[in-house]
Amino acid sequence: MTKGRSRLLVVAVLAGMILPGALAAAQTANDAALLQAREAVWRAWFDGDLDTLKRLIPADTIVMSGGEKEWKHQADVLRSSSDFHAKGGKLIRLEFPHTEVQHFGNVAIMWSSYSVETELDGKRSSGSSRVTEIFVWQQGAWTNPGWHTDEEK
Repeated sequence: MTKGRSRLLVVAVLAGMILPGALAAAQTANDAALLQAREAVWRAWFDGDLDTLKRLIPADTIVMSGGEKEWKHQADVLRSSSDFHAKGGKLIRLEFPHTEVQHFGNVAIMWSSYSVETELDGKRSSGSSRVTEIFVWQQGAWTNPGWHTDEEK
């Protein structure tokens, strides 16, 4: 083996060892932004923050919710958020005890369990379930064009 080929082989081996770690570090940093975006979507819905929802949930969003026959789109999500907020609904607690993320280029799929407690008309209610959420990295930010929730327990 020539000296030039030996160097090339060493560089290739080192790149194979270093690059996956660098990519994983970049992905972990991006996951922090992804988790913040997910939290922002949920909290904006409960707060009736339609401006934030419009920014994070594109017009072509598709939502499937356990126990509901009809699929929803952005306008439905905005309307349900507005209705909840207009009735005085409040978020008391929101937790995601387990989340796993898969990345496919600019797309991330989040698989999570969640628990939520709300107050409406002075009555508190709580539930827990699972959610699969799709996020897309576009123009330097995560958007949430779709999700599916299981029926709450």
